[in-house]
Amino acid sequence: MSATVAQNTDMADAAHIVLNTIRRPVIMVDQQGFITFANADAEDFFRSSATMLARNTLSKLIPFGSPLLTLVDQVRERRAPVNEYRVDVSSPRLGIEKVVDLYVAPVPEFPGSVVVMFQERSMADKIDRQMTHRGAARSVTGLAAMLAHEIKNPLSGIRGAAQLLELSASDEDRALTRLITDETDRIVSLVDRMEVFSDERPIDRYPVNIHVVLDHVKAIAKNGFAKKIKILEDYDPSLPPVFANRDQLIQVFLNLVKNAAEAIGSDPQGEISLSTAFRPGIRVSVPGSQGRVSLPLEFCVRDNGSGVSEDILPILFDPFITTKPNGSGLGLALVAKIVGEHGGIIECDSTPRGTTFRILMPAWKETSLGTDDDGEGDRK
Repeated sequence: MSATVAQNTDMADAAHIVLNTIRRPVIMVDQQGFITFANADAEDFFRSSATMLARNTLSKLIPFGSPLLTLVDQVRERRAPVNEYRVDVSSPRLGIEKVVDLYVAPVPEFPGSVVVMFQERSMADKIDRQMTHRGAARSVTGLAAMLAHEIKNPLSGIRGAAQLLELSASDEDRALTRLITDETDRIVSLVDRMEVFSDERPIDRYPVNIHVVLDHVKAIAKNGFAKKIKILEDYDPSLPPVFANRDQLIQVFLNLVKNAAEAIGSDPQGEISLSTAFRPGIRVSVPGSQGRVSLPLEFCVRDNGSGVSEDILPILFDPFITTKPNGSGLGLALVAKIVGEHGGIIECDSTPRGTTFRILMPAWKETSLGTDDDGEGDRK
């Protein structure tokens, strides 16, 4: 084998490796519409191997009349790349609600061929929903400040009056005065919980070992509400510290683990899984920062409970949304507020077989108090 042929072979192998490393489905379509290349993510996307895909034209895999087919024809004619957003490619083969962003470009080395890269809208839509969660939490902030002033003071007067009436009341009336005091105490407790939302003081953040936090939460759970539930760990030991407040992180994960335990209930096969991972590539714009911030740290709390109903899932982090008979619906709203104030994102994925709460957060860097540009920190 000549040096030139060997070099070309090495380059082709390197190209395949690079394309399989890209975490986006990428295919190449020839002039006749056949798929001549598909990377690993494309095989997952189309639920078929590259060999099987090569036997089909794109028109057989994509729903009839899809804008993708028109885009491919346009790129061939104009010989210029095109971006298209929110294209519906839903089908029984690809999945019911399959919406993607598309990048279609010509391949000059292969006349008539085009490359198509798909980006599923799930992450972008989740980030959009996260911004909505933060807006809802800010609404509760204003409501909490108003309630603390306008409701707690009158309630103190009502409670005091009920206690005075109880001193001279008959046994039958005393039951009513106790009902008044119990209900006013319950309302005050609810307002106290809401006052947490009105705390706008800057967060004291520093490098925190997330595994120490999760171990602490696990110890609390195993000695309390999750005594009979198996809690699994899947940690990445090389994870850099998270730039956060330790006490607030404990509050976040304690709430999520408690929710998971309640979803499992008395199921003897119930399990909760705590996992950490490094996921570079997620960059978002967050309030209080210039440009885009990287969120490479992923923390997950999974359970194998009955899941969250589809009608609740899109508004799960909104205040006063709860499926618990005696719940206030403020726990997950507070979790979303804390995560958002740390510059992170929280999302929930749920099926009838279980629920996953996923948190993406920034890593600590020595310059987090003045840092490098990418915001990812150094992996130790």
